[in-house]
Amino acid sequence: MKNRLLTLALIFAFVNFNVQAQKISVAAASDLKFALDSIISAYHKQHPKNTVEVTYGSSGKFFEQIQYDAPFDLYFSADVSYPQKLKAHGLTISEVKTYGIGRIVIWSKKIDPNKDKMNCLLNPNLNKIAIANPKHAPYGERAKESMMYYKIYDKVKSKFVFGENISQTAQFVQLGAADIGIVALSLALSPNMKKEDGKYYVIPEISHKRLEQGYVILKHAKNNPNATIFYDFIASPTAIAILTHFGFTQKQT
Repeated sequence: MKNRLLTLALIFAFVNFNVQAQKISVAAASDLKFALDSIISAYHKQHPKNTVEVTYGSSGKFFEQIQYDAPFDLYFSADVSYPQKLKAHGLTISEVKTYGIGRIVIWSKKIDPNKDKMNCLLNPNLNKIAIANPKHAPYGERAKESMMYYKIYDKVKSKFVFGENISQTAQFVQLGAADIGIVALSLALSPNMKKEDGKYYVIPEISHKRLEQGYVILKHAKNNPNATIFYDFIASPTAIAILTHFGFTQKQT
């Protein structure tokens, strides 16, 4: 009897250790960089043994990779339609949840975009305009929609410099590779861009489709219970406060 109890105890300890030690692999839209890093820091204070590893990039490219069985446990997309499509194809094991609504801004160190608003992009002294690639980056798609709405797209498209994702796009204007750019509000509010003393103008949401952003647990995480713990933490008051701080407005229910 004692041997049996000892064996059960060892098995339980081994299983529990594996649960505690299991890593969580996350694919996340690059606009989430500063917000999600802060959320993970808060998460680690409550779950110090759980490791979260994040790869930041283009939502569209991650969507393609996940369809070919990329080894991610969770997926955070700047366009909620991507995780919804994955769920429709049976590639997820949770509901798709919204973590916030993204906003796009015109950001520049060279001029103040608030003076002429969208028309500031027509300034003849601006030689390069950075936007994320609309083919696979939701922020780039919304930037294009806004410029078309205000009928300035055809007038400025020859000046475009395309970032592979919104983070690279922000780097272009931050480092001076572009004179002005359309970037995520969450990045404009980040410490890296605040210290550059640039100015930004929030583009009216009426000019583009809503940037509803979502996350989901992927099939790869079926044997990783820690993925669910982190998934639930994103809906906690702590995580929501961080997301709000970085400009992700919460969906009204």
